Amino acid sequence: MRRIDFTNTQVASSETARDINRSVVLNLIRRRQPISRADLARVSGLQRSTVSLITEQLIEQRWVINGPTGRLPRGRRPTFLRLNERRAILVADIRPAKTTVALADVNGQFLSQVAFATPSDAATGAARIAQHVKELMKSQPKLLFEGIGVSLPGRYDENASRLIFAPNLKWGEFDLKGSLEKATKLRVELENAANACVLAEVWFGHADQVRDMVVVTISEGIGTGIFLNGQLMRGDHGMAGEFGHVALDPNGPKCTCGGRGCWEVYGSNRAALLHYQEATNSSERLTFQDLLSRSDAGDTAAGIALEKMAHAIGQGMRMLVAGVAPAEIVVVGECTERWKRFGPIIEGEVKTGILFGNLPRIRPAEGSMARLRGTVALVLQKHFGPSANVEQEERAGRLPAAR
Repeated sequence: MRRIDFTNTQVASSETARDINRSVVLNLIRRRQPISRADLARVSGLQRSTVSLITEQLIEQRWVINGPTGRLPRGRRPTFLRLNERRAILVADIRPAKTTVALADVNGQFLSQVAFATPSDAATGAARIAQHVKELMKSQPKLLFEGIGVSLPGRYDENASRLIFAPNLKWGEFDLKGSLEKATKLRVELENAANACVLAEVWFGHADQVRDMVVVTISEGIGTGIFLNGQLMRGDHGMAGEFGHVALDPNGPKCTCGGRGCWEVYGSNRAALLHYQEATNSSERLTFQDLLSRSDAGDTAAGIALEKMAHAIGQGMRMLVAGVAPAEIVVVGECTERWKRFGPIIEGEVKTGILFGNLPRIRPAEGSMARLRGTVALVLQKHFGPSANVEQEERAGRLPAAR
């Protein structure tokens, strides 16, 4: 959360006003493209001369380009503006078993990607990511590379520039940001995977009317990203949202974090696989996709393992509802591929824990690229500013809503 200092009496400078106006115009172009300068002035409330000055600067900086020319019954034909798709962002999603490196344009459209087994040590992992980043850059010499966004299966302390808590990754503390920046000569932004998924929902999804939301990522572990009153919550050392390591049963199985009976011990992909192995006395090395396939094929034990996982997910979500009271809970993970099976069980468990009010909307994330799309937003927001600025104006009635 941004700190509010009531002792700071400094007024906004003209430079601050220009930055705010630039952010508003750039976000309007992003959300409404293609759009004319006249329409930008109308919906923003800025003077046409101000809009013209800002858009010319954005064109000069190669963030925006002139698009098609419109038609009018009379008068000058308007030129529509859109984002420059030659602006590109490189992203990496690090997971305990697999790392994906991808290339996306400024609109979040992915142009290429490559995946590899995640190395067991951080230095090797950073070197492999840097290698693939440089190869992707070399393959697209005409693009303008803005930076690198990285999502992590753990918590990143921005002040210390260190990955400080990632029990499932087991990389330990490491200056991943510095290592990648030195190797690629690009600015690097890092974020917890669940927080990145929050950014994906806010930036590219349809969450512009939601001010209080929790994103739950379910994979080898369970992570949560918390979005309250339009702000992403990071907390001290970036540790806000570690509900996956809150104990549902203090006497339960040991967790990778060192505790016992944590939520992710019961509700993660790894937990479902363990349920299945215990039920079948099997030592097969299965993936979660294998388990989904076996359930689809009629394997009763696989189906029971998945149902146990779904019940545990819902039981853990009661903590979120009681502690955070979100209007919406968004689920990210392979389990959403079978949402017709998982959804009703999860909702049923959450409903039993409602203290007051309505059940929050519980839904799967849009598409399967939430982690990667979130890292695109992570890089872009440094230039665009919070997209919520425009959305707040729209809700307040000062700007017409996007169509």
